[in-house]
Amino acid sequence: MSEQTPERPALTALRRWYTAAWLLLGLIPSVIAVGNDSGPAKWASLALVGLALAYTAVHRARDHTPVYLGALAAGLGVMAALPGGGAALLIVALPQFWFQPLGRRAAIVFSGGAAAATAAGSLLRDSPGNAVAALTGYAISVLAGVLLHRLIADSESRATALAAELSLAQEQLADAHRRQGAADERERMAREIHDTLAQGFASVIVLAEAARAGLGGDPERTAQQLRSIERTARENFAEARVLVGRAPHSGLTPGSVVPTLRRTLERFAQDTGVTVEAELPEDVDCDQQTRIALLRCTQESLANVRKHADASTVGVVLAQFPHAIELEITDDGRGFVVEESSGFGLDGMRKRLAELDGELTVTSSVGDGTRVLATFHTNGQS
Repeated sequence: MSEQTPERPALTALRRWYTAAWLLLGLIPSVIAVGNDSGPAKWASLALVGLALAYTAVHRARDHTPVYLGALAAGLGVMAALPGGGAALLIVALPQFWFQPLGRRAAIVFSGGAAAATAAGSLLRDSPGNAVAALTGYAISVLAGVLLHRLIADSESRATALAAELSLAQEQLADAHRRQGAADERERMAREIHDTLAQGFASVIVLAEAARAGLGGDPERTAQQLRSIERTARENFAEARVLVGRAPHSGLTPGSVVPTLRRTLERFAQDTGVTVEAELPEDVDCDQQTRIALLRCTQESLANVRKHADASTVGVVLAQFPHAIELEITDDGRGFVVEESSGFGLDGMRKRLAELDGELTVTSSVGDGTRVLATFHTNGQS
């Protein structure tokens, strides 16, 4: 036997209500009508009760077989020929012929047989009115059944079309997510390359130009610049390996970010000759992503000072508050118009901070230096 699909709760409830109607409005009145009779009428009524019980069992199995439907049609014809039977019992029984898996044609044929048997039994009992009522009820049931089947078919067709559209939409959404994920990854890689490799190469170029200009003039200074070039190149090489291997960032170990910031500022001062005034308390504590963001913001701001500001002094202040960490970097350089800036660095810093529930504020004007304030909201958690 093939497995049956689960029936919808609404259809199950409908079947139960119909079962109650069949027993209360169809069988019980017919049995009561012949209760005082004897002989064939009573036995036929009892046989019909047995048929009703069989219907209940078949109803529970949801499988109205041709044998059952044929027996039901014959039983209705017998009841129509007996006292107390008639077209009313057929009307109540007609839905059973449509509660079967054989299809619309089988429902029309079997219910037509039941109507014919009922009409014949009514004529045998000399009740032409019941015969007409039986045939009229049959015609109405066929119209209603065909209409319902068509509505169900249309509903299933629409459901199939909607399912296909939903499947297509899900595929398109998944493809859009994949494309967005690839775009986000490209943007992340571009930002990492800009903040690490590109800045390192820029430092190498500046140091190499300075070393070439100082050849023969200050050997010690040139040697120091060459050492800085070598150190920066090694760091860039390590950064490249990290980016390719997707390994944890090797330039910043867990713990306080302050030692790394101090080394970054010392190298900047050593390479550029710019005076650096720093306030970096040792007790600032934050997670690894925030430490990386603090380091990247510092590196980007110092790179901008080196390339654009022509500053003599840079100030760096790191502070931790109950619900935020702030990094402020100022310079006394030439300044710029913030609204007209279009560099990748500031935009990258803003996006990096936004990912960590932070924000970047840049204040500057021509001739008045620049102030960069990076704020990380911590919600009181380190």
